[in-house]
Amino acid sequence: MAARLAVLTRGVRGVARYFGGVLGADAYAKYLEHHRAAGHGVAPLTEKEFWRDRTDRQDTNPQGRCC
Repeated sequence: MAARLAVLTRGVRGVARYFGGVLGADAYAKYLEHHRAAGHGVAPLTEKEFWRDRTDRQDTNPQGRCC
């Protein structure tokens, strides 16, 4: 029974990760990974700054959005 529950839990987490990626919920984590890998000499944006910048860019240049 515990093994079945573990498989089900992994499946649900995988689906949640997939939809989070599609919806862009993991965008800040990807930004931090890129920032760290690129070796920028400045500190990364805070999460609040990142989302504000992303929203502002989408509002000034709407592409591929349904609304």
